[in-house]
Amino acid sequence: MWRGESGMSANKVNIRPGVSVLSVLRHLNYSPWFALAEFVDNSMQSYIEARLRLHELHGLSWKLKVSIDVDTSHPGRITIRDNAAGIASDAFPRAFRPAVIPPDRSGLSEFGMGMKSAACWFAPKWQVRTKALGEPVERTVRFDIAAIVRDELEELEIDERPARPENHFTEVSLEELHHIPVGRTLGKIKEHLTDIYRVFLRDGTLDLRFNGESLSYEEPPVLTAPFYREPNGPDKVWRKAIEFEFGHGLSVRGFAALRDPGNYARSGFALFRRGRLIQGSGEDGYRPSILFGTSGSSSYARLRLFGELHLEGFDVSHTKDGFRWDENEEPFLELLKEYLDDDSFPLLRQCEHYRSLASKKDRVKAATQGLSQASDAIAASMSDVLPRVADQPLAETQTTPLRPQPTLATQQLNFSFRGSPWRIKIELSDDPAESDWLSISDRGSEDGEEADTIEIRVSMAHPFMVAFAQTDPESIDALLRVAAALALGEKLARRAGVRSAGTLRRNLNQILREGLSQP
Repeated sequence: MWRGESGMSANKVNIRPGVSVLSVLRHLNYSPWFALAEFVDNSMQSYIEARLRLHELHGLSWKLKVSIDVDTSHPGRITIRDNAAGIASDAFPRAFRPAVIPPDRSGLSEFGMGMKSAACWFAPKWQVRTKALGEPVERTVRFDIAAIVRDELEELEIDERPARPENHFTEVSLEELHHIPVGRTLGKIKEHLTDIYRVFLRDGTLDLRFNGESLSYEEPPVLTAPFYREPNGPDKVWRKAIEFEFGHGLSVRGFAALRDPGNYARSGFALFRRGRLIQGSGEDGYRPSILFGTSGSSSYARLRLFGELHLEGFDVSHTKDGFRWDENEEPFLELLKEYLDDDSFPLLRQCEHYRSLASKKDRVKAATQGLSQASDAIAASMSDVLPRVADQPLAETQTTPLRPQPTLATQQLNFSFRGSPWRIKIELSDDPAESDWLSISDRGSEDGEEADTIEIRVSMAHPFMVAFAQTDPESIDALLRVAAALALGEKLARRAGVRSAGTLRRNLNQILREGLSQP
């Protein structure tokens, strides 16, 4: 593979400063998909620069095609082929010398390093075979990084062979891969590349294939529903156009929307420049905390909010996988948040407060899994626990104040019930010695208080809470609502004349502790 082929004449291409640069490129902080994107960028740029000539030759229906094929058998090989305009003879010196800035930096190839960086990151040996549109020769250049460093080579041979002028392509072959992408990584590469080039796939400019499969971008479904404060109001499509400037030639355009159904893995923004995604591909959506909360938070933005934003005037990293904000990220996010929650179309408020029924498929899956787990716990414990619970005496509801305990949070609510003032005191305690999950005191309006008062205490140190709701606000919220319903139901039962109304809660506490607190 690495020897010259018969029938070729040899010229040379200068690669200075090859020795000092090429040997360190392997250690760049690339991910496989952004490294492969460097080759696709070159193909795209070649097409863009020669678009008129290519369509004059082939017609308006002609399309740029780029294929990436990964051979995972040892020692590994990746081949990238395109039908773009090829590397012209006058571009050869710049194409193979590291860090030579192209004359036009307004396109997808702007640093003069993409192909060299990505190839060296992937493999110690690689070659480029190209045929430039309108030229009568096909050229091949081979890189062996170890030999270049060892022999301090400053020039490489160009193997040339005759070819038809109307032919055009470039093929890059990466040999003896440093890391062979296999398994799930191959799927992630396909997913990320689809996202990175979604604009060009969507408008039909690019036909991108990975291991023979043509990639296509699937548009996320957008929520169509009434505003959460007007549940009987008209449906709205929760998608909003974004466009603003904030000085110094910096501007943003695109859209933000709410997914339906939600998807934690695929939420977040995709950030583009010049039509190519820079940040936010795959499951790595751009999720700044000012909009999405922190990881693990209860913000529904992490479930529903997504969008595409095209940034102009911003610089990017040399690996083109992130923006260089230069202190502009904070004002960018502040303006974006204003746009997203403007009163005329309050996207963020809808995101946080709207609730919808999950798909039947997801509900069946969750119900089946939850039922199976609960059934296992019930079957494993009830034969031992129930006799002990059944033998307990009846229990009355406590009417004196609850004994003080260390607390994590408290809340007091006042409202009117049938013309009389009521007060609910809710407490989340942190006492590991507390054996009851739910404690209440139906104090009534004694002790000189006008309001009919009930104290509700849920033990956060109880084994049941430790197992199922330690730090997740949504789980705590749901269980607190159940606890409040039980407590208020017990109070109303007493008012209706039910005796020993506390027996149900006492039995509940014992069954939870002794039988149902193991996950």
